[in-house]
Amino acid sequence: MEETLIFDIKHNSLDDGPGIRSVVFFKGCPLNCAWCQNPEGKKQTLELWWDDQKCIADGACMDVCPVNAISFDFQHFINRELCNNCFYCIEVCPSTALKPTAIGMSTDDIINRILPYKSYFETSGGGVTLSGGEATLNMPFVSVLLQKLKNIGIHTLLETSGHFDYEVFEKLVLPYIDEIYYDIKFIDPLEHKHWCGVDNKKILDNYKRLQKQSITQKFILSPRTALIPNITDTEANILEIAAFYSSISVPKTMLLPNNPMWLKKFDSLGIESNIADKESLRAIYPEDKKKLVVGYFKQYGIDVNFG
Repeated sequence: MEETLIFDIKHNSLDDGPGIRSVVFFKGCPLNCAWCQNPEGKKQTLELWWDDQKCIADGACMDVCPVNAISFDFQHFINRELCNNCFYCIEVCPSTALKPTAIGMSTDDIINRILPYKSYFETSGGGVTLSGGEATLNMPFVSVLLQKLKNIGIHTLLETSGHFDYEVFEKLVLPYIDEIYYDIKFIDPLEHKHWCGVDNKKILDNYKRLQKQSITQKFILSPRTALIPNITDTEANILEIAAFYSSISVPKTMLLPNNPMWLKKFDSLGIESNIADKESLRAIYPEDKKKLVVGYFKQYGIDVNFG
């Protein structure tokens, strides 16, 4: 695999692992979470992104569209059922309000984008984080990238949903990873399938196998849960997650309070959220709810950090 689709590389991040980091966002994910923080990373194919804040409404994109998929009469400006992703509109957009959601990059392309920041990694104890989407959809590519990063002495971290083939992961990815941020959203498989599109048997099984290996091998495994109001942060769900951790001797977890910025991204992609309570999603996550969730974990002796 010479290239893969990357939808962003964010430098100087302080939120995606220890120290100062560059975060590489891979396009494509096996899950379809209703609250996805990076919905532009869901599909493995290119899509058209529209930024209404940049749009100057000059009409050039409408004139050039061969299938009449662009109009202010459409709810989100672009009719995604008509759009064939020819991207002629991008070529004529004077304000860059229209753009593709990703670009094809080789491992060397990524390394060249990261190398100027290596001194920051060394000074701060940082490194490179692979995120998405889901990087493990591209394990042969990721394996080559990780080996190149390790060869030049860069700390590596993977943010993952855990929905991958364990044997392939163990062979191609795990030997070159220093740390893993592993998302646990639900324990109940029906809830997981309802909100994330797939059940979670593979995810939980993979976590238990990694937990055992992390005891003797040189990588850090850190579970985390995004607190989505009235969905993942319910008392029942948090207590189930805490009980799961307790059963396999996990001492601590990371919590990620909902970031309301993702709702705006849905509009740029023409996606309709199926979450009814959007007011709670748009609000800053309440401090009293954080304390409640921490208390649920404390009942099982699980320490909590907020990411």
